Amino acid sequence: MRSDRRLFEMLILEGAQAGLAWDTVLAKRARYRAVFDGFDPKKVARYGVRKKAQLLADPGIIRNRAKIDAAVLNARQALAVQKEFGSFSRYVWAFVEGRPVQNRWPRMRQVPARSAVSDALAKDLKRRGFKFVGTTIMYAFMQAVGMVNDHTLDCFRHWALHRR
Repeated sequence: MRSDRRLFEMLILEGAQAGLAWDTVLAKRARYRAVFDGFDPKKVARYGVRKKAQLLADPGIIRNRAKIDAAVLNARQALAVQKEFGSFSRYVWAFVEGRPVQNRWPRMRQVPARSAVSDALAKDLKRRGFKFVGTTIMYAFMQAVGMVNDHTLDCFRHWALHRR
C-alpha cells in the first residue's frame, strides 16, 4: 500500500483506534471515508471549527475531540512531509528501506506490539508535529500497510506476502 491517500487513511484510522478494539473502527470505516472526504489530506487539512463540530456530532465515527483534531493536524503535517520528500509514501517506506520487514514468528504470542523501526518512525513523526503516532500505533500502522509481515509461519498469508 504505497499511495499517499491510502497511507493517510490508515494513519487516521490507526489513531482513531487507539484504546479501542480494531473491529470498532472497521465497522465505521465507510463512514470515516465519507465524512473525511475520502481521506484527501488537502481537504482534511482545511477543516475548521464548523467541520470539526460536525464530525464530533456524527455517531458514525469515533467522536473524540483529540482524535479529530489530530486527524486535521496530521493532514497538514502529511502535506508538509509530501513537500519535503516528494510523497508521504517515500518518507514512510524509507524507514524499512522500501521493502517489507519479513518476520518469522512461530506463534502469535511472539508478535511484538512495537519495534525499533516503529520507535524511530513514531519519534520522527512526533518531531514533525504529528499526534496519535506512538510506537504501538505506528507498529499497527506498519502491519496494516504491509511494511511488516507479522503473519505467523503457519499462516498461509505469511508465505504469500514473503514472496513479494
